[in-house]
Amino acid sequence: MRPRLAVGVLYLVLIAAAVVTLFPFVWMVLTSLKSEAEIVTYPPKLFPDRFTLESVVNIWERLPFLTLFRNSVIFAFGVTLISLVFDSMAAFAFSRLHFPGRDKLFILVLVALMIPVQVTMIPLFLMLGNWGWLDTFLGLIVPRATNAFGIFMLRQFFINLPKELDESARIDGSSELRLYAAIIVPLAKPAIASLAVFHLMYNWNDLMWPLIITNSQEMRTIPAGLALFMGQHVVEYGVLTAGVAISIMPLIIAFLFAQKYFVQGIAFTGLKE
Repeated sequence: MRPRLAVGVLYLVLIAAAVVTLFPFVWMVLTSLKSEAEIVTYPPKLFPDRFTLESVVNIWERLPFLTLFRNSVIFAFGVTLISLVFDSMAAFAFSRLHFPGRDKLFILVLVALMIPVQVTMIPLFLMLGNWGWLDTFLGLIVPRATNAFGIFMLRQFFINLPKELDESARIDGSSELRLYAAIIVPLAKPAIASLAVFHLMYNWNDLMWPLIITNSQEMRTIPAGLALFMGQHVVEYGVLTAGVAISIMPLIIAFLFAQKYFVQGIAFTGLKE
């Protein structure tokens, strides 16, 4: 009887956690289907008295939403793909190769994890301005081309793979590049898929970096474009929630595709020396 009671309590805790987690998303979607007058009424209500698509229509009429969406896709997916290549190559070198100063260089990577992003924004802005990369995809993507967290995460996964794989591949005449591409990367699909989700979510939702680097409507991403509806005295909640509800669809789809690898990648990316 006690095991059943324990399982029942566990399920209740999980259901409560799921409700707490999902409630903001449900509130956001339902808010996007309310009129602006109903959104600001007090006391607030979860379900609208009358469902309306006014805010959804306003997104397409008052903003170049397709342009913002395209820019977010190019920025977020571009950074994710390039970062996965560079992060995995660096992690391979730190975990499977032996060269002078390897451990010291990895310590520098760990130090980079401790530096706040805000500290580097002004130097990067000045440097990109001198290169003429402001308000361009190069300026958006290149500074994010690799990530210290990605290198650390993949390195921790790679060092858990058997070293015998390297020895067998080298005996068969494989080069280091072939060892990386044909053996290590396929075995690391769970970790790479997990890191891809992290990179995609972080860059898709990023507001500060695109807002600083871009200054034209044609180059803004969705978060930077939606920020225009947040004035000092007036916030258009309906348009904001409608835009956010539409913009999170690619993230949900990406997570569903990577779900079977995601948990496995997090579980096996342990700490090992």
